[in-house]
Amino acid sequence: MHTYRVTFYMTVPDDTGHDHRAVQSTILVRARSDVSAEWQAKALLCERAGVIDWRLRADSCEVAALADVAA
Repeated sequence: MHTYRVTFYMTVPDDTGHDHRAVQSTILVRARSDVSAEWQAKALLCERAGVIDWRLRADSCEVAALADVAA
């Protein structure tokens, strides 16, 4: 299994009308693939935020594999 960092973003306008991606949450998960990590993180976000759909808290997410460090 690999460790993945899943970052959730919400696109919000600033006072000049330009859109910016604001980080809403970052979740670390261990999974076999990036797709599995994404689904796990979405479920955790829903559980932690108390919502039924992750899109109520974010409008996009990015999955990044972290390098495995041997101890």
